[in-house]
Amino acid sequence: MTLAGVRPLWREDVLGSRFARLELPLAPDDEGPVVATLVRHAGPDGTAAWVAAPGPAVPGTQAPAKVVLYLHGWADYFLQAELADHLVASGFHFYALDLRKFGRSLRDWQTPGYTTDLAIYDEDIAAALAAIGADIASRTGTSAAPTVHLLAHSLGGLVAALWADRNPGKLGTLVLNAPWLELQGSSLIRNIAVHLVEPLARADPRRVLLMPSMPGYWDSVGGTAHGEWVLDPAWRPRESFPVRPGWMKAVLAGHAAVAQRLDIRPPVLVMLSGRTRIQAEWSEELMGLDAVIDVEETARSALRLGRRTAVFRYPGAIHDIFLSRRAVRQEAYDDLVLWLSLYPG
Repeated sequence: MTLAGVRPLWREDVLGSRFARLELPLAPDDEGPVVATLVRHAGPDGTAAWVAAPGPAVPGTQAPAKVVLYLHGWADYFLQAELADHLVASGFHFYALDLRKFGRSLRDWQTPGYTTDLAIYDEDIAAALAAIGADIASRTGTSAAPTVHLLAHSLGGLVAALWADRNPGKLGTLVLNAPWLELQGSSLIRNIAVHLVEPLARADPRRVLLMPSMPGYWDSVGGTAHGEWVLDPAWRPRESFPVRPGWMKAVLAGHAAVAQRLDIRPPVLVMLSGRTRIQAEWSEELMGLDAVIDVEETARSALRLGRRTAVFRYPGAIHDIFLSRRAVRQEAYDDLVLWLSLYPG
C-alpha cells in the first residue's frame, strides 16, 4: 500500500500483456499538468509476481534485486520489448521510463519533448526510482533496496550521464547506448551553435527552427519502411519533433558540461556503432551504421565521463544498437548481460 492507502494503478501497456505502465504525477509547468510514465516487464513467467533474487548465505539477509531502468532518446519512447525480454530472462527486473512530454507521457496540450533545462528530468527519474523501490518490495517481499543499472539511449544518454554525475551513490552501473554527448562534428561546431542559438533562445525559446529533414534513420528502423519495428507515428514521427532554441540551448549546455569532464562514480559502458554517416535520405548503407551521431567524437567524449569507462564498438550497428539487425543486437545483448554481471551491486 502507498502512504495514501491506495495501491499504484498499473495498467496493461501498449506493448501487450507482458508489460504494464504506471503514470507518475509531476509538478505542473507553464503548459499545465505533467506526468512521466514507468513501464515494467511482468517477469519471467508473464505474471506480476517475482521471487527475490538469490542472496548470500547469511542468515536473515536477502540479496538486492537487480534492476535495469531504460531511458529513451529524442522524439522517442520505450519500444524495445525484445531487449526487456532478454534482460528478464537473464535475471533482471526491467523497467523503462517515458520522460515528460515524450511517448506515453505526451499530452495534447504539450510541446513535444520541450524543456529549457535537462536537469528537469531529475524529478522524473526520482519518481521512477521511488516507484521501482516500492514495486520491488511488494513483488518480491524483500526490504533491501534494489541495485539499479541505468541503460540510456541517445539524448537519454546525455540526460543519464548528467544525472549520474549529480547523483553519486544511486547506481550500480551506467550503460549508454549511442549517447548524444557532443554536437555532430566537434566542440568548435558546438561553440558556433551556442552563439547562434543564444539570442533566439532569449527572444522566442519555443520558436520552431528550420532544420533539414533527416528521415533516413527512421526508415532504417520503421517496419513500414526498411526496418523491423512498429513505431507509433505520434510518439516517434518520421520527421522527428520540431527543434526549438530553448531546447537546443539546454542540450548544448549538457554537451559543454561533458566536455568539461564529469565525475561519474559507477562503472560506465558506452556502446557505439562501428562508423557514422550523416545523410538525409535512406540508403541500404544506413542499415549498418549510425546516421545520427558522430561515433568517433562520442568515443572520445566517453573518456570524459568518469574514471571507469569502457567503449564497445559494434560494426554493422545502427544508431540504436538494440534495434540493429539480429546478429548485431544479439551480440550487444550478450555483452550487456556479461557487463552487468561483473558489477552486481
